[in-house]
Amino acid sequence: MPTTKEEVNQLIASHSIVIFSKTSCPFCKMAKQVFHNLQKEYTAIELNERNDGDEIQSILGEMTGARTVPRVFVNGVCLGGGTDVKKLYETGELQKMF
Repeated sequence: MPTTKEEVNQLIASHSIVIFSKTSCPFCKMAKQVFHNLQKEYTAIELNERNDGDEIQSILGEMTGARTVPRVFVNGVCLGGGTDVKKLYETGELQKMF
């Protein structure tokens, strides 16, 4: 059964920090490291370890305008990818979101 946009929205809504990721992606590791540095718990959805990972990635592409990983959500808002999150962290903007 295909994964739906509603199911993806439910994943995002049920956690304050969600990272749609792939285990071997260096930009995904960069984003996770930012939250480790902040000592903030996050939920990582490892798309390459799920049967519906490609479907989820396509849904995220429709929702956010980009299929690339990571797709990072804080309090339901997509912050973008690893570089975007790192930049927000370095400028102090990310810390204001908690």
